[in-house]
Amino acid sequence: MINKEKTFNLATFFCLYIAQTIPMSFFSTVIPVMMRQENFTLSAIGLLQLIKLPWIVKFLWSPIVDRHTATTGDYKRWIFSSELIYAILIFSVAMLDFKADFYTILTLIIISFVASATQDIATDALAVLSFSRKDKSMVNSMQSMGSFGGSMVGSGVLLLLFHQIGWNSLLPCLAVFVLVMLLPLFFNKGIQITPKLPQQRAKKADVLYFFTQRGIWKQIGFLFLYYSGLIGTLAMVRPWLVDLGYSVQEIGMMSGVAGTFVGFISAFAGGMIIRKIGRWRARILFAVFVLMATLYFLGLSYTQPTTPLLYGGIFLLWGSYGMATIVVYTTAMDCVRQGREGTDFTIQTVITHLSGMIMAILSGRIADMTGYHGLFFFDTCIAITSLVYSLTVLRKENTHNS
Repeated sequence: MINKEKTFNLATFFCLYIAQTIPMSFFSTVIPVMMRQENFTLSAIGLLQLIKLPWIVKFLWSPIVDRHTATTGDYKRWIFSSELIYAILIFSVAMLDFKADFYTILTLIIISFVASATQDIATDALAVLSFSRKDKSMVNSMQSMGSFGGSMVGSGVLLLLFHQIGWNSLLPCLAVFVLVMLLPLFFNKGIQITPKLPQQRAKKADVLYFFTQRGIWKQIGFLFLYYSGLIGTLAMVRPWLVDLGYSVQEIGMMSGVAGTFVGFISAFAGGMIIRKIGRWRARILFAVFVLMATLYFLGLSYTQPTTPLLYGGIFLLWGSYGMATIVVYTTAMDCVRQGREGTDFTIQTVITHLSGMIMAILSGRIADMTGYHGLFFFDTCIAITSLVYSLTVLRKENTHNS
Protein backbone atom coordinates (compact mmCIF):
# COMPACT_ATOMS: atom_id res chain seq x y z
CA MET A 1 0.00 0.00 0.00
CA ILE A 2 1.05 3.60 -0.65
CA ASN A 3 0.84 5.77 2.48
CA LYS A 4 -0.72 9.25 2.65
CA GLU A 5 2.59 11.12 2.48
CA LYS A 6 3.64 9.22 -0.64
CA THR A 7 0.22 9.80 -2.19
CA PHE A 8 0.56 13.55 -1.57
CA ASN A 9 4.03 13.49 -3.12
CA LEU A 10 2.69 11.71 -6.21
CA ALA A 11 -0.20 14.19 -6.48
CA THR A 12 2.30 17.06 -6.20
CA PHE A 13 4.28 15.77 -9.18
CA PHE A 14 1.10 15.14 -11.17
CA CYS A 15 0.19 18.83 -10.72
CA LEU A 16 3.65 19.93 -11.85
CA TYR A 17 3.54 17.76 -14.97
CA ILE A 18 0.02 18.76 -16.01
CA ALA A 19 0.91 22.45 -15.46
CA GLN A 20 3.58 22.10 -18.18
CA THR A 21 1.44 20.19 -20.64
CA ILE A 22 -1.94 21.97 -20.81
CA PRO A 23 -0.69 25.40 -22.04
CA MET A 24 1.76 23.80 -24.49
CA SER A 25 -0.92 21.48 -25.88
CA PHE A 26 -3.37 24.38 -26.18
CA PHE A 27 -0.92 26.63 -28.03
CA SER A 28 0.14 23.80 -30.36
CA THR A 29 -3.52 23.12 -31.21
CA VAL A 30 -5.11 26.57 -31.37
CA ILE A 31 -2.38 28.59 -33.12
CA PRO A 32 -2.49 26.53 -36.37
CA VAL A 33 -6.28 26.97 -36.39
CA MET A 34 -5.98 30.75 -35.90
CA MET A 35 -3.21 31.00 -38.50
CA ARG A 36 -5.36 29.24 -41.07
CA GLN A 37 -8.27 31.55 -40.28
CA GLU A 38 -5.93 34.47 -40.98
CA ASN A 39 -4.96 32.88 -44.34
CA PHE A 40 -1.38 31.89 -43.46
CA THR A 41 0.12 29.38 -45.91
CA LEU A 42 0.27 25.69 -45.01
CA SER A 43 4.08 25.90 -45.23
CA ALA A 44 4.10 28.63 -42.58
CA ILE A 45 1.77 26.59 -40.39
CA GLY A 46 4.06 23.57 -40.81
CA LEU A 47 7.02 25.61 -39.55
CA LEU A 48 5.07 26.22 -36.35
CA GLN A 49 6.43 22.89 -35.10
CA LEU A 50 9.63 24.83 -34.36
CA ILE A 51 7.99 26.38 -31.28
CA LYS A 52 8.55 22.99 -29.61
CA LEU A 53 12.30 23.24 -30.24
CA PRO A 54 13.12 24.22 -26.61
CA TRP A 55 11.84 20.81 -25.51
CA ILE A 56 14.15 19.08 -28.00
CA VAL A 57 17.31 21.03 -27.08
CA LYS A 58 16.67 21.41 -23.34
CA PHE A 59 19.53 18.99 -22.64
CA LEU A 60 21.87 21.88 -23.54
CA TRP A 61 21.08 23.76 -20.33
CA SER A 62 20.16 20.80 -18.10
CA PRO A 63 23.72 20.67 -16.59
CA ILE A 64 23.20 24.26 -15.38
CA VAL A 65 20.12 23.18 -13.42
CA ASP A 66 21.99 20.16 -12.02
CA ARG A 67 25.02 22.25 -11.08
CA HIS A 68 22.99 24.80 -9.11
CA THR A 69 20.82 22.37 -7.18
CA ALA A 70 21.90 20.52 -4.06
CA THR A 71 18.84 20.49 -1.78
CA THR A 72 15.06 20.20 -2.04
CA GLY A 73 14.85 23.98 -1.59
CA ASP A 74 17.12 24.54 -4.60
CA TYR A 75 14.88 22.41 -6.81
CA LYS A 76 11.78 24.20 -5.55
CA ARG A 77 13.31 27.58 -6.37
CA TRP A 78 14.04 26.47 -9.95
CA ILE A 79 10.50 25.09 -10.33
CA PHE A 80 8.77 28.13 -8.79
CA SER A 81 10.79 30.69 -10.76
CA SER A 82 10.38 28.81 -14.07
CA GLU A 83 6.63 28.43 -13.62
CA LEU A 84 6.25 32.06 -12.58
CA ILE A 85 8.00 33.17 -15.78
CA TYR A 86 5.82 30.70 -17.72
CA ALA A 87 2.63 32.18 -16.23
CA ILE A 88 3.73 35.81 -16.75
CA LEU A 89 4.52 35.14 -20.42
CA ILE A 90 1.16 33.40 -20.98
CA PHE A 91 -0.58 36.40 -19.38
CA SER A 92 1.45 38.77 -21.58
CA VAL A 93 0.37 36.92 -24.72
CA ALA A 94 -3.27 37.39 -23.67
CA MET A 95 -2.82 41.16 -23.85
CA LEU A 96 -1.77 41.09 -27.52
CA ASP A 97 -3.75 41.01 -30.75
CA PHE A 98 -3.12 37.80 -32.68
CA LYS A 99 -3.02 39.33 -36.15
CA ALA A 100 -1.24 42.61 -35.34
CA ASP A 101 1.31 41.15 -32.89
CA PHE A 102 1.74 37.67 -34.36
CA TYR A 103 5.56 37.53 -34.33
CA THR A 104 5.74 39.02 -30.83
CA ILE A 105 3.27 36.36 -29.65
CA LEU A 106 5.33 33.62 -31.29
CA THR A 107 8.53 34.89 -29.62
CA LEU A 108 6.87 35.03 -26.19
CA ILE A 109 5.48 31.50 -26.61
CA ILE A 110 8.92 30.14 -27.54
CA ILE A 111 10.46 31.82 -24.46
CA SER A 112 7.61 30.45 -22.33
CA PHE A 113 8.42 26.95 -23.61
CA VAL A 114 12.05 27.49 -22.55
CA ALA A 115 10.76 28.25 -19.03
CA SER A 116 8.46 25.23 -19.12
CA ALA A 117 11.29 22.95 -20.30
CA THR A 118 13.49 24.25 -17.47
CA GLN A 119 10.74 23.44 -14.97
CA ASP A 120 10.61 19.96 -16.48
CA ILE A 121 14.36 19.41 -16.01
CA ALA A 122 14.16 20.39 -12.32
CA THR A 123 10.95 18.41 -11.75
CA ASP A 124 12.37 15.25 -13.35
CA ALA A 125 15.56 15.49 -11.30
CA LEU A 126 13.61 16.02 -8.07
CA ALA A 127 11.38 13.04 -8.95
CA VAL A 128 14.44 10.82 -9.48
CA LEU A 129 15.84 11.79 -6.08
CA SER A 130 12.57 11.81 -4.10
CA PHE A 131 11.37 8.26 -4.72
CA SER A 132 12.85 4.86 -3.99
CA ARG A 133 13.60 2.47 -6.84
CA LYS A 134 10.39 0.58 -6.06
CA ASP A 135 8.23 3.72 -6.37
CA LYS A 136 9.86 5.29 -9.45
CA SER A 137 7.30 3.64 -11.72
CA MET A 138 4.51 5.42 -9.83
CA VAL A 139 6.01 8.90 -10.21
CA ASN A 140 6.51 8.11 -13.90
CA SER A 141 2.80 7.27 -14.03
CA MET A 142 2.16 10.80 -12.76
CA GLN A 143 4.38 12.17 -15.52
CA SER A 144 2.59 10.26 -18.29
CA MET A 145 -0.86 10.90 -16.81
CA GLY A 146 -0.01 14.60 -16.72
CA SER A 147 1.03 14.41 -20.37
CA PHE A 148 -2.06 12.50 -21.54
CA GLY A 149 -4.44 14.50 -19.35
CA GLY A 150 -2.84 17.78 -20.40
CA SER A 151 -3.16 16.88 -24.08
CA MET A 152 -6.81 15.90 -23.62
CA VAL A 153 -7.65 19.17 -21.83
CA GLY A 154 -5.37 21.47 -23.85
CA SER A 155 -6.36 20.23 -27.31
CA GLY A 156 -9.97 19.34 -26.48
CA VAL A 157 -11.70 21.13 -23.62
CA LEU A 158 -9.77 24.40 -23.97
CA LEU A 159 -10.30 24.44 -27.73
CA LEU A 160 -14.05 24.40 -27.10
CA LEU A 161 -13.72 27.14 -24.46
CA PHE A 162 -11.60 29.17 -26.85
CA HIS A 163 -14.43 29.25 -29.36
CA GLN A 164 -16.81 30.36 -26.58
CA ILE A 165 -14.82 33.05 -24.72
CA GLY A 166 -11.92 33.91 -27.02
CA TRP A 167 -8.13 34.26 -26.83
CA ASN A 168 -7.93 37.28 -24.53
CA SER A 169 -10.27 35.85 -21.88
CA LEU A 170 -8.98 32.25 -21.84
CA LEU A 171 -5.22 32.86 -21.55
CA PRO A 172 -5.32 34.76 -18.21
CA CYS A 173 -7.23 31.78 -16.76
CA LEU A 174 -4.52 29.50 -18.14
CA ALA A 175 -1.81 31.62 -16.47
CA VAL A 176 -3.64 31.43 -13.13
CA PHE A 177 -4.01 27.65 -13.55
CA VAL A 178 -0.23 27.28 -13.97
CA LEU A 179 0.33 29.11 -10.68
CA VAL A 180 -2.39 27.19 -8.81
CA MET A 181 -0.69 23.91 -9.80
CA LEU A 182 2.35 25.07 -7.79
CA LEU A 183 0.40 25.15 -4.53
CA PRO A 184 0.82 21.43 -3.69
CA LEU A 185 4.61 21.79 -4.00
CA PHE A 186 4.54 24.97 -1.90
CA PHE A 187 2.69 23.23 0.95
CA ASN A 188 4.42 19.86 0.62
CA LYS A 189 7.11 19.53 3.29
CA GLY A 190 7.42 15.76 2.83
CA ILE A 191 9.62 15.81 -0.27
CA GLN A 192 13.13 15.31 1.07
CA ILE A 193 16.35 14.39 -0.70
CA THR A 194 19.92 13.75 0.41
CA PRO A 195 21.89 16.95 -0.35
CA LYS A 196 24.48 16.61 -3.10
CA LEU A 197 28.16 16.74 -2.32
CA PRO A 198 30.26 19.47 -4.02
CA GLN A 199 32.14 16.89 -6.13
CA GLN A 200 28.82 15.66 -7.56
CA ARG A 201 28.05 18.98 -9.26
CA ALA A 202 27.43 18.71 -13.00
CA LYS A 203 29.59 20.19 -15.76
CA LYS A 204 28.64 21.19 -19.32
CA ALA A 205 30.68 18.29 -20.69
CA ASP A 206 28.45 15.84 -18.78
CA VAL A 207 26.07 15.87 -21.75
CA LEU A 208 28.82 14.17 -23.79
CA TYR A 209 30.09 12.02 -20.91
CA PHE A 210 26.64 10.45 -20.65
CA PHE A 211 27.33 8.55 -23.87
CA THR A 212 30.66 7.17 -22.60
CA GLN A 213 29.14 5.15 -19.75
CA ARG A 214 29.60 1.41 -19.84
CA GLY A 215 26.58 -0.35 -21.32
CA ILE A 216 24.65 2.88 -21.99
CA TRP A 217 24.28 2.20 -25.72
CA LYS A 218 22.06 -0.80 -24.93
CA GLN A 219 19.72 1.60 -23.14
CA ILE A 220 19.90 4.08 -26.04
CA GLY A 221 18.95 1.30 -28.45
CA PHE A 222 16.02 0.44 -26.21
CA LEU A 223 14.89 4.10 -26.09
CA PHE A 224 14.94 4.30 -29.89
CA LEU A 225 13.16 1.00 -30.50
CA TYR A 226 10.70 0.29 -27.69
CA TYR A 227 7.56 2.05 -28.89
CA SER A 228 8.72 3.22 -32.32
CA GLY A 229 6.24 0.87 -33.99
CA LEU A 230 3.40 2.52 -32.10
CA ILE A 231 4.53 6.03 -33.04
CA GLY A 232 4.25 5.23 -36.73
CA THR A 233 0.71 3.92 -36.28
CA LEU A 234 -0.30 6.82 -34.02
CA ALA A 235 0.96 9.32 -36.60
CA MET A 236 -1.11 7.81 -39.42
CA VAL A 237 -4.32 6.77 -37.60
CA ARG A 238 -6.04 10.15 -38.12
CA PRO A 239 -5.27 10.32 -41.88
CA TRP A 240 -6.43 6.71 -42.21
CA LEU A 241 -9.71 7.53 -40.47
CA VAL A 242 -10.17 10.46 -42.86
CA ASP A 243 -9.68 8.09 -45.80
CA LEU A 244 -12.23 5.73 -44.25
CA GLY A 245 -14.78 8.54 -44.37
CA TYR A 246 -14.91 9.73 -40.75
CA SER A 247 -15.52 13.43 -39.99
CA VAL A 248 -13.11 15.68 -38.07
CA GLN A 249 -15.48 15.64 -35.06
CA GLU A 250 -15.69 11.83 -35.08
CA ILE A 251 -11.91 11.49 -35.35
CA GLY A 252 -11.45 13.98 -32.51
CA MET A 253 -13.72 11.92 -30.29
CA MET A 254 -12.22 8.54 -31.27
CA SER A 255 -8.53 9.37 -31.05
CA GLY A 256 -8.26 12.74 -29.33
CA VAL A 257 -10.69 12.10 -26.46
CA ALA A 258 -11.39 8.37 -26.07
CA GLY A 259 -7.89 7.25 -27.10
CA THR A 260 -6.08 9.79 -24.94
CA PHE A 261 -8.28 8.92 -21.96
CA VAL A 262 -7.33 5.24 -22.32
CA GLY A 263 -3.66 6.32 -22.43
CA PHE A 264 -4.22 8.32 -19.22
CA ILE A 265 -5.71 5.29 -17.41
CA SER A 266 -3.09 2.89 -18.82
CA ALA A 267 -0.25 5.12 -17.61
CA PHE A 268 -1.48 4.64 -14.05
CA ALA A 269 -2.00 0.90 -14.57
CA GLY A 270 1.50 0.61 -16.06
CA GLY A 271 3.08 2.10 -12.94
CA MET A 272 1.18 -0.32 -10.70
CA ILE A 273 2.14 -3.30 -12.87
CA ILE A 274 5.85 -2.41 -12.84
CA ARG A 275 5.70 -1.96 -9.06
CA LYS A 276 4.09 -5.40 -8.77
CA ILE A 277 6.04 -7.58 -11.25
CA GLY A 278 9.28 -5.61 -11.73
CA ARG A 279 10.93 -3.89 -14.68
CA TRP A 280 12.09 -6.98 -16.58
CA ARG A 281 8.71 -8.73 -16.77
CA ALA A 282 6.83 -5.47 -17.37
CA ARG A 283 9.18 -4.54 -20.21
CA ILE A 284 8.42 -7.83 -21.96
CA LEU A 285 4.69 -7.71 -21.19
CA PHE A 286 4.29 -4.18 -22.55
CA ALA A 287 6.38 -5.02 -25.64
CA VAL A 288 3.91 -7.87 -26.32
CA PHE A 289 1.02 -5.39 -26.02
CA VAL A 290 2.78 -3.07 -28.48
CA LEU A 291 3.17 -5.96 -30.93
CA MET A 292 -0.51 -6.92 -30.50
CA ALA A 293 -1.54 -3.33 -31.31
CA THR A 294 0.50 -3.20 -34.52
CA LEU A 295 -0.74 -6.66 -35.58
CA TYR A 296 -4.32 -5.57 -34.92
CA PHE A 297 -3.99 -2.58 -37.26
CA LEU A 298 -2.23 -4.70 -39.87
CA GLY A 299 -5.23 -7.05 -39.81
CA LEU A 300 -7.72 -4.16 -39.93
CA SER A 301 -6.04 -2.70 -43.00
CA TYR A 302 -7.12 -5.78 -45.00
CA THR A 303 -10.81 -5.34 -44.07
CA GLN A 304 -13.48 -2.67 -44.19
CA PRO A 305 -13.36 -2.00 -40.43
CA THR A 306 -16.49 -1.17 -38.46
CA THR A 307 -16.54 1.65 -35.90
CA PRO A 308 -16.45 -0.77 -32.89
CA LEU A 309 -13.41 -2.53 -34.40
CA LEU A 310 -11.68 0.81 -34.88
CA TYR A 311 -12.45 1.84 -31.30
CA GLY A 312 -10.98 -1.47 -30.13
CA GLY A 313 -7.80 -0.80 -32.11
CA ILE A 314 -7.52 2.78 -30.85
CA PHE A 315 -7.96 1.61 -27.23
CA LEU A 316 -5.29 -1.07 -27.71
CA LEU A 317 -2.97 1.42 -29.40
CA TRP A 318 -3.25 4.15 -26.76
CA GLY A 319 -3.32 1.64 -23.90
CA SER A 320 -0.08 0.05 -25.10
CA TYR A 321 1.48 3.47 -25.57
CA GLY A 322 0.45 4.59 -22.08
CA MET A 323 2.04 1.54 -20.45
CA ALA A 324 5.13 1.58 -22.66
CA THR A 325 5.96 5.17 -21.71
CA ILE A 326 6.12 4.15 -18.04
CA VAL A 327 8.71 1.42 -18.55
CA VAL A 328 10.75 3.78 -20.76
CA TYR A 329 10.76 6.58 -18.16
CA THR A 330 11.33 4.22 -15.24
CA THR A 331 14.37 2.54 -16.81
CA ALA A 332 15.63 6.00 -17.83
CA MET A 333 15.58 6.99 -14.14
CA ASP A 334 17.66 3.88 -13.40
CA CYS A 335 20.36 5.11 -15.80
CA VAL A 336 21.17 8.49 -14.25
CA ARG A 337 24.45 9.42 -12.57
CA GLN A 338 24.67 11.02 -9.14
CA GLY A 339 24.58 14.79 -9.40
CA ARG A 340 23.54 14.62 -13.07
CA GLU A 341 19.96 13.44 -12.60
CA GLY A 342 18.32 16.22 -14.60
CA THR A 343 20.89 16.05 -17.40
CA ASP A 344 20.81 12.27 -17.84
CA PHE A 345 17.03 11.90 -17.65
CA THR A 346 16.57 14.83 -20.05
CA ILE A 347 18.99 13.34 -22.60
CA GLN A 348 17.06 10.07 -22.55
CA THR A 349 13.66 11.72 -22.98
CA VAL A 350 15.04 13.81 -25.85
CA ILE A 351 16.20 10.57 -27.52
CA THR A 352 12.64 9.22 -27.35
CA HIS A 353 11.29 12.52 -28.81
CA LEU A 354 13.80 12.38 -31.68
CA SER A 355 12.96 8.73 -32.32
CA GLY A 356 9.27 9.65 -32.42
CA MET A 357 9.88 12.51 -34.87
CA ILE A 358 11.93 10.27 -37.16
CA MET A 359 9.29 7.52 -37.07
CA ALA A 360 6.43 9.96 -37.73
CA ILE A 361 8.23 11.41 -40.78
CA LEU A 362 9.27 7.94 -42.01
CA SER A 363 5.73 6.62 -41.60
CA GLY A 364 4.35 9.28 -43.90
CA ARG A 365 6.87 8.36 -46.58
CA ILE A 366 6.19 4.63 -46.23
CA ALA A 367 2.41 5.15 -46.30
CA ASP A 368 2.77 7.23 -49.49
CA MET A 369 4.86 4.53 -51.20
CA THR A 370 3.20 1.32 -49.98
CA GLY A 371 -0.19 2.34 -48.59
CA TYR A 372 -1.51 1.56 -45.12
CA HIS A 373 -0.85 -2.19 -45.51
CA GLY A 374 2.86 -1.52 -46.00
CA LEU A 375 2.97 1.00 -43.16
CA PHE A 376 1.32 -1.30 -40.60
CA PHE A 377 3.52 -4.21 -41.74
CA PHE A 378 6.60 -2.02 -41.21
CA ASP A 379 5.34 -1.00 -37.75
CA THR A 380 4.79 -4.67 -36.87
CA CYS A 381 8.36 -5.51 -37.90
CA ILE A 382 9.67 -2.71 -35.65
CA ALA A 383 7.55 -4.04 -32.75
CA ILE A 384 8.94 -7.57 -33.26
CA THR A 385 12.49 -6.18 -33.34
CA SER A 386 11.80 -4.30 -30.10
CA LEU A 387 10.48 -7.43 -28.36
CA VAL A 388 13.46 -9.53 -29.50
CA TYR A 389 15.86 -6.74 -28.40
CA SER A 390 14.27 -6.66 -24.94
CA LEU A 391 14.43 -10.46 -24.62
CA THR A 392 18.04 -10.80 -25.74
CA VAL A 393 20.21 -7.67 -25.55
CA LEU A 394 18.69 -6.39 -22.29
CA ARG A 395 18.09 -9.73 -20.59
CA LYS A 396 21.26 -9.87 -18.47
CA GLU A 397 20.88 -6.33 -17.07
CA ASN A 398 17.24 -6.76 -16.12
CA THR A 399 17.33 -10.22 -14.55
CA HIS A 400 19.01 -8.86 -11.42
CA ASN A 401 17.39 -5.42 -11.57
CA SER A 402 13.77 -6.61 -11.62
